[in-house]
Amino acid sequence: MKPFVSVFLTILSVNLFGQTTPTEEAQPIVQEGKRLYRSEMASWYGTDLFLEKYKDRSGIGGYFSYSDNGVAKCIFFSKSEQPSVIGTVSFDSTYNTKTAITELTKRDFTPIERDLYEIRKIAFAEINSDTIFKSYENTNFNLIPLINGQERKVYVITGPEKNGVIIFGNDYLLTFDNNNKLTSKKQLHRNIIPINFDEKMEDGKVVEGTIHIHLPETGDFITATDICTLMLYEKFTNWKQHNVVSKEYLNIWNCLTDTLLVLPMSTIKKINKDQESRRKKD
Repeated sequence: MKPFVSVFLTILSVNLFGQTTPTEEAQPIVQEGKRLYRSEMASWYGTDLFLEKYKDRSGIGGYFSYSDNGVAKCIFFSKSEQPSVIGTVSFDSTYNTKTAITELTKRDFTPIERDLYEIRKIAFAEINSDTIFKSYENTNFNLIPLINGQERKVYVITGPEKNGVIIFGNDYLLTFDNNNKLTSKKQLHRNIIPINFDEKMEDGKVVEGTIHIHLPETGDFITATDICTLMLYEKFTNWKQHNVVSKEYLNIWNCLTDTLLVLPMSTIKKINKDQESRRKKD
């Protein structure tokens, strides 16, 4: 995107008349995506730190992460009918593994941990019993339980088992009531969208921007799982932005600032038409 066009689009996205812009409307999705990212970061680094110190891997039943008063915690629980916590790895906002705190003290779940464990357990059973969940070669499912206020959810995202690949799609959302009863489940993207970020263009230049398309059933906005995936992997790429195109909107994710700009496709079409008219006059 040319600089002057980018600036012009940014101006168009600003709330000039007291109306809610698409960018503002999408902010709850951005916040949800960043919550997922913080959880996955704790899981990524927490797993490595825990396994360095806990040698009896046969006794590990699983793990999950959550935020506790600004501290990201990854907890591991035992493999038993009445599981308990066998390890906790805590991070500050930097996720610096050198300052992370690892505790191997066996203890009971806290109330919030018990609820997170319960909804994760139900989601895991659904994955293994419902054909809506599709598995692909060289991938694995990552379950992210999330309790935010009155909302209880488990996101299921697909992670790559090969280096150099980012996977969008093949993701799911399960929602629960306050009694941890499953109330709904849905597929967020209909397809799996792998992108090789190590590839270069024909002229040898690195790829600085990528794109994927949302079908109507996925929705007009970028998803929280898209944002989580981008924040997890963008640091390993040369990407400056990733675009999500839907019927109504162009979603522009800035990989350098982790911010979202959403513009109506009608605006994009008008700009393209004006540029084409200028080129013909020149």
